Amino acid sequence: MNDRTQLDTLAVHAGFKADPITGAVNPPVYFTSTYIQEEPGKHTGYEYARTQHPTREVLEKAVAELEGGTDGIAFASGCAATSTLIQLLKSGDHVVSFDDVYGGTRRIFEQIYTSLGIDFTFADLSNSDNFDAACTEKTRMLWIETPTNPMLKLADIRELSKRAKERGILVVVDNTFLSPYLQNPLSLGADIVLHSTTKYLNGHSDSVGGIVVTSNPELADRLRFLQNAIGAVPGPMDCYLVHRGLKTLALRMQRHTENAMQLASYLEAHPKVDTLWYPWLESHPQMALAREQTRGGGGMITMTLKGDLENARRFLCAVSIFALAESLGGVESLIEHPAIMTHASVPAKERAQLGISDTLVRLSVGVESVTDLRNDLDQALAAAY
Repeated sequence: MNDRTQLDTLAVHAGFKADPITGAVNPPVYFTSTYIQEEPGKHTGYEYARTQHPTREVLEKAVAELEGGTDGIAFASGCAATSTLIQLLKSGDHVVSFDDVYGGTRRIFEQIYTSLGIDFTFADLSNSDNFDAACTEKTRMLWIETPTNPMLKLADIRELSKRAKERGILVVVDNTFLSPYLQNPLSLGADIVLHSTTKYLNGHSDSVGGIVVTSNPELADRLRFLQNAIGAVPGPMDCYLVHRGLKTLALRMQRHTENAMQLASYLEAHPKVDTLWYPWLESHPQMALAREQTRGGGGMITMTLKGDLENARRFLCAVSIFALAESLGGVESLIEHPAIMTHASVPAKERAQLGISDTLVRLSVGVESVTDLRNDLDQALAAAY
């Protein structure tokens, strides 16, 4: 799906039209763990809340519609969704992953599943040829974040999916940074798209969750089995909050993107900023790809400051509108230090190879007045030196 007008409408209506009993325009929040059966094995389609839940189904259907898929499968967190996807594999299988991924994703891969016999190779997938070089006869999955966290590198989803399909390799794309409003990996050839619903889909920093979407019925059946068997499902209130957030996704993403583009242009020219990355700026090395496969640059900015760790620390402690906090994608602007915060679990040597330095700062630009945000960053930069 590439039509923004359709997405504007779909974001409001996806997953639920009206309650068939009362006509309520919002889905009921069913606080129940089980359901009465008319007789043993004869029920309404709901047996146990881990297995089926009507509030969760509304969210799953809505995100699937937004991503142009057929099936959504929701989880208790983005990490739970990631872990469940790796359960599609078996000992001896091999995964090629983008090297610059969320620290929690890398922790799951290296510190949990490696010990269970699954091998991982981390490659710079901003160059598609590196995927071919990383593949082995045992490669069964390609794991892509695009843009990456935190360096905002891009992968060519269409090209990599084509190469993976030729080898019979499953393609997973983490679309958390852009949301379905700005990028739809399934339409570019991916098999599965992943979101931390904690971020832009919810948009209000009051819920934790994850979801995967696919149009492959066999994959959907397998993932629903794993969802039920492992049981890392979201509660009904979390599902309701994310679905409610989806209704304003289009409005929020428009403002996130507009604000971020303006701030990125301003900060790139700031004398105390060394290097800045934002996918839709002319200075980004993959700007052409960004404009080909996305509908906007999103709300994330990454930059390195001039000076040292102490300058970065003073800057981060001086902001007043931006909140010094982990996570991203909420209506409020957040700022963080990846090396100390979100990517602390990545070994220092690997952080250095990725460019995650002591002066690297990641911004999640919110929906506040862009003038106020610029003034806040300006005064914080002044206080840092």
